Amino acid sequence: MKIYTKTGDKGTTALFGGTRVPKHHIRIESYGTVDELNSHLGLIRDQDINQNYKDRIIEIQSKLFTIGAILATDPEKAVLKNGKERLNIEKISAKDIELLEQDMDTMNEALPPMTHFVLPGGHQTVSFCHIARCVCRRAERLATALNDLEPFEANALTYLNRLSDYLFVLARKLSFDLQANEIKWIPEKK
Repeated sequence: MKIYTKTGDKGTTALFGGTRVPKHHIRIESYGTVDELNSHLGLIRDQDINQNYKDRIIEIQSKLFTIGAILATDPEKAVLKNGKERLNIEKISAKDIELLEQDMDTMNEALPPMTHFVLPGGHQTVSFCHIARCVCRRAERLATALNDLEPFEANALTYLNRLSDYLFVLARKLSFDLQANEIKWIPEKK
């Protein structure tokens, strides 16, 4: 199978179901940003970090593929003529969201209380995590805009929201594990 199809040469692409839309369509921006986030998570996973974090990131990456598939499906073609869903995969569940919350709670127990915002950085791995957090927030903003136009599964949007929180806590936990300096943001007074 060839990677290139030449069908997008005029600036359109096909959604799951065959509908063609411009490559700048909010739906494409949404799942493209989820894909970008997934790549950043791969970068974090490639770092010298605890295997438990790597295993969870693999699970998260899989969930992001699910979200990407949901976002890439034309809602008008989501159900086949026989009544079955076109996207025949497990969706994002409440349990998936709860796992992120449980991980955050566990990581937070080992961390000093947060009294200020922290400046991203301190260690390359931590910085990668903060970049992923920011990309996740962008993915969430785009997905929210898409959801306003064409609603999709609520758990997918909730998962993106929780994932950005998870990535923030993971960045703090990695700072702690790597003994990196966490610099507090203290605004200058007038």
